[in-house]
Amino acid sequence: MILYAVIFVYAIAMTLANLSIAKWGVWLSPVNAFLFIGLDLALRDWLHERLKMHEMLALIIVSGVLTYAFNSTAGMIAVASALSFTVAAFADWLTFSKVNGSWSRKSNSSNVVGAAVDSLVFPTLAFGVLMPEIVAVQFVAKVFGGFFWSFLINKFLKK
Repeated sequence: MILYAVIFVYAIAMTLANLSIAKWGVWLSPVNAFLFIGLDLALRDWLHERLKMHEMLALIIVSGVLTYAFNSTAGMIAVASALSFTVAAFADWLTFSKVNGSWSRKSNSSNVVGAAVDSLVFPTLAFGVLMPEIVAVQFVAKVFGGFFWSFLINKFLKK
């Protein structure tokens, strides 16, 4: 039962982030990055240990498609989110599978990679221009958000 709840939250986190960006603009992105994207990065790592490789890959792809489907009225934000979500999820997933050590070490290492990819791809595609300040702020917020959420997941869900 908890697995299905985590899958649901994982898939919905992006949609909530996208709708708020579409409504309030790029300047809300650091808050979204910490809350929603950080959560999503950490949940992906939790799921990585519970799903088979093909199930995780399918979840990443389906979540990317759902991200667009639920936000198609958000225009380019939805397209950029779906693409960046999918690419970042794949990079995070690959990194998590290659890093050795504790779950926390693997999670935080992969979160840095996923955050870097998502922070560069999303705002550049969504707004059509490279915005180094936004990329940097989003990256920092996602890394700290990922650390925060992975700490909570490790404490309450990891067992």
